[in-house]
Amino acid sequence: MHLQRHPRSPALVRVASMVLALSCLASGVAAAESPAALSPHTITVVASTVPANGDINPYGIFVVPRTVGNLVKGNLLISNFNAVSNQQGTGTTIMQISPGGTVSQFAQIDASSLPGTCTGGVGLTTALVALRGGWVIVGSLPTSDGTSATAQAGCLLVLDPLGNVSETIYGTLINGPWDMAVLDHSTVNGGGTAALFVTNVLNGTLAAGGSVVNQGTVVRVDLTLSKSAPPFVEAMTVIGSGFAERTDPAALVIGPTGVALSPDGFSLYVADSLNNRIAAIPYPISRQTTARTGITITKGGSLNDPLGLTVAPNGDILTTNGNDGYMVQTTPDGLQVAKTLLDSSGSPPGSGALFGLVTVGQSVYYVDDATNTLNLFH
Repeated sequence: MHLQRHPRSPALVRVASMVLALSCLASGVAAAESPAALSPHTITVVASTVPANGDINPYGIFVVPRTVGNLVKGNLLISNFNAVSNQQGTGTTIMQISPGGTVSQFAQIDASSLPGTCTGGVGLTTALVALRGGWVIVGSLPTSDGTSATAQAGCLLVLDPLGNVSETIYGTLINGPWDMAVLDHSTVNGGGTAALFVTNVLNGTLAAGGSVVNQGTVVRVDLTLSKSAPPFVEAMTVIGSGFAERTDPAALVIGPTGVALSPDGFSLYVADSLNNRIAAIPYPISRQTTARTGITITKGGSLNDPLGLTVAPNGDILTTNGNDGYMVQTTPDGLQVAKTLLDSSGSPPGSGALFGLVTVGQSVYYVDDATNTLNLFH
């Protein structure tokens, strides 16, 4: 497998075979192709993400960190945002797929039998994490008819390792949870702590009727964990605010989406979709005040409505574009070094197809909601 390296940083190993064409991305001018740019790569369909009830639109993805209950280490959890009706904000299932393509349903969540408040019901978003202790946490931004007119605040749903909802996390700071990252300090016996970093996209959005409002937030939810009881919320803190957001007929809502911690924990990267940039919130683990919209890492170039976001093993930031189906690779200091086409379907190509992605070693797993599949870029 060919490894791309930066000329100025030869010690940093890049995600394998990621590049279709290197570009002078900051200026938007294409660079000449190089041997690294032409190295072989493959996109493999791992499995369908559609469960027996027909849910579609896979959004969230997370690698199971430890085998416990029905969870199997190394498998991938996938959340579905749409029901079989294709109405957004009505999906209720979480799938578990092995790297070899074995598919099972981890959970189907019944909005009528939740153990706590989840305003509006269930519509599972990109916000999906699994803790080492076995708890699975997923965001819900529900609608009754698939339109933004009926969207409601939702909640975070906490599931046990068997796929049963044990509690809900809700309140004024959880308002349309759209994506989520986690710092997991849980222990193998289920104790410890964790911090969730949740983007919220409904603050003032519905009242604006399609106009852009700058009220999107990033909230840190600090948890104390136990084997015998669901996670306990110690505190919720707004660490980012003022992000642009608006309703959209095709996408339901557009606002701050993908989030991921830098390897050193000093930065939380945020895909600021409407401003076409990647932002960084400094000191996200300890800060007690908002960093507003953070520091701009990169803007424009090959970014085209960045949605999904993850951090590669070498610290580079990988984002998926909502408008053209490309994945863009950016260094922590803001240099866009590569892009590759992950989805060419639709009109325009790749439009609205890509949300969640994760790295496993030198490979990238991602969900494609145009084909309702889990795919592997390697």
